[in-house]
Amino acid sequence: MAMGIKKVWAVFFSPTGGTEKVTTTVAQAIAKKLSVDYGTYDFTLPQSRTDKVVFGEDELVVLGTPVIAGRVPNLLLPYLNEKIVGRGALGVPVVSFGNRNYDDALIELRNIMEEKGFHTVAGGGFVSEHSFSHILGAGRPDAKDVAQLIEFGDKVGEKINGGWVYEGPVYVKGEEPIRPYFTPRDRHGNAIDIRKVKPKTGDGCCGCGICAQVCPLGSIPKEDPTVTTGTCMKCCACVKKCPTGAKYFDDPGFVYHKEELEELYEGRATAEYFV
Repeated sequence: MAMGIKKVWAVFFSPTGGTEKVTTTVAQAIAKKLSVDYGTYDFTLPQSRTDKVVFGEDELVVLGTPVIAGRVPNLLLPYLNEKIVGRGALGVPVVSFGNRNYDDALIELRNIMEEKGFHTVAGGGFVSEHSFSHILGAGRPDAKDVAQLIEFGDKVGEKINGGWVYEGPVYVKGEEPIRPYFTPRDRHGNAIDIRKVKPKTGDGCCGCGICAQVCPLGSIPKEDPTVTTGTCMKCCACVKKCPTGAKYFDDPGFVYHKEELEELYEGRATAEYFV
């Protein structure tokens, strides 16, 4: 058993499932290559972000987050900085982006893992269907992506089995200092601010409360799922998981940004990894 690794963990935040698929596929491939146990820790919902989670030297953690505006989602930073602890565990940061670019999200997540006591061994930026859209990255990660994710996991396992010794943070693409969040702009070059935009609820709402159950910020009350009382991170879990299609965004800036992204980034974006 290489380096004494006894368990590989997939640890992820994944409101609509893309990041979960990326993270678990990679982690399972590494666990298989190392012939060790595999486990998951899903911190998508608010109740899963209350306790500290501590990993040790005999564990490897594949940590996955979506990319929002080219960065690790800022609303996750307090959790990542205060609750997840490495204590010498090996770390593999992975980010999933919606067909545009992961910008500095991967290097930001790598740096967070290093600061929290993980020894990073590899990292990657992979494509998932965009939270806003059913067109951008539609159906991804697909079969071709899964093959690449497994290939990445295999290479990580081979690196560890080959006697790799930690000598500092793994190289990944990105800039330091980390650039500001990506700002959407209209055709006149004016910034579009969608931070305070919240979803609306149409007449089709049947009151089932699924949106309240899946909101990762706990911002939709069970008593009245037609409103969003707290912060909205535009993950669109409520929109994509509503059985009647009653949740939608109609803010002009949001709609313009969504349509512009779909126009500019309709091709197949390329995932990449670093081992």
